[in-house]
Amino acid sequence: QVQLEESGGGLVRPGDSLRLSCAASGRTFSTYVIGWFRQAPGQEREIVAAVRGNGGSYYADFVKGRFIISRDNRKNTVDLEMNNLNANDTAVYSCAAGRTFPAGTMATSRRYEYWGQGTQVTVSS
Repeated sequence: QVQLEESGGGLVRPGDSLRLSCAASGRTFSTYVIGWFRQAPGQEREIVAAVRGNGGSYYADFVKGRFIISRDNRKNTVDLEMNNLNANDTAVYSCAAGRTFPAGTMATSRRYEYWGQGTQVTVSS
């Protein structure tokens, strides 16, 4: 069982940066893939980025070069650094954890077993 809690959301202006954090419970944190997803109003949930226990990462095309995902297995945390934000990044951001991810599947939401409640990110001038 893994419990996840997101923090760091808020209201920012276009071009600003924001850092989200996902804190997880459990002693086997390093064995989980942690993903960040987002869902905007009226839109489907989509993968943003994900990271394996060994640090291997995945990024959605629309965040490459702007967002950085990182994890600290000693602190049971995964952070998402978001730079050069724009209005299209406005969404509820959630982190999720799962264990079984063959190569090339970190973007598959149904493989994630545990989900946090989410944190709102609003980008507006």
